[in-house]
Amino acid sequence: MSRQGDPEPGSPSGRDERVVDARGERCPLPVIRLARLVRDEPRLHTVTVLATDPAAAHDIPAWCRMRGQRFVEARAEADHTAYVVELVRPSTPEAVR
Repeated sequence: MSRQGDPEPGSPSGRDERVVDARGERCPLPVIRLARLVRDEPRLHTVTVLATDPAAAHDIPAWCRMRGQRFVEARAEADHTAYVVELVRPSTPEAVR
């Protein structure tokens, strides 16, 4: 199982997708861990947050709206929900090259 900062299994680059395993953690920890990872890893494209706390169903989409990120989906898994967030980064001249 991946922990915060581990590459998403099957990620071709291993650098642009991460999983935040926040199962068993209560509000506001899943969102705090998501925000820290996004802040600390500027090359990320997608983050999946695994959470058991029902508040994450409201907190993660709200964080996305407030931060200008794209909430992709919430998937019910066996013992948790997987929340997928696509990160929207401002384009820079360096990115165009």
